[in-house]
Amino acid sequence: MSITQVEEIACIFLKRGIAVQSTVHTFSTTGDKDLLTSLRDLGKTDFFTKEIDDALLAKQFDLAIHAAKDLPETLPKGLSLLYMTDSIDPRDALVIKPGYVAKQNPVVGVSSERREKMVTRVWRDAVFKDIRGTVPHRLSLLDKGEYDAVVVAEAALLRLGLEGRQRIYLPGETAEHQGRLALLCRTEELDSFTRILKLPSEVVV
Repeated sequence: MSITQVEEIACIFLKRGIAVQSTVHTFSTTGDKDLLTSLRDLGKTDFFTKEIDDALLAKQFDLAIHAAKDLPETLPKGLSLLYMTDSIDPRDALVIKPGYVAKQNPVVGVSSERREKMVTRVWRDAVFKDIRGTVPHRLSLLDKGEYDAVVVAEAALLRLGLEGRQRIYLPGETAEHQGRLALLCRTEELDSFTRILKLPSEVVV
């Protein structure tokens, strides 16, 4: 069963005795649309967050939810981190193509050198091919046979209700804050939301 990021945050606050009613705004960011730019040399930029943060600053809505690992090194001026969830699962998973039969030099879709190193500890002769797009898009390319396996965050599979996919958990250190959600607000309203949502004054990161 899949669960949206909004539902996940709402459930956390409900457990605190706080019922949250919300209007949901969805965005496709540059990182979602640009399927050509390699992520290997981008670093901690706003590639996956800019459009959402710009709209938050423009007061189109009051709170923004990001995958915490996608946050830029420095938040935009005027925004603050309100809350960060615990990780539902920090691991990376090597998702295998349905019906895959072991062979030499399997083609693996990855987006970072870190993940390449993790894969070679499992499949030493893997051939790497860049892959971009959302997790559903990456899995669709896998199912079409363009790759023998792709690396995705296990947390994404869990949130999409895709626990049934055949996969191998990769050894090694994963991206900082992988599997966690970050809740951002305008800095001017940080104290108000902290009080309303009964949050600690300092966010644990």
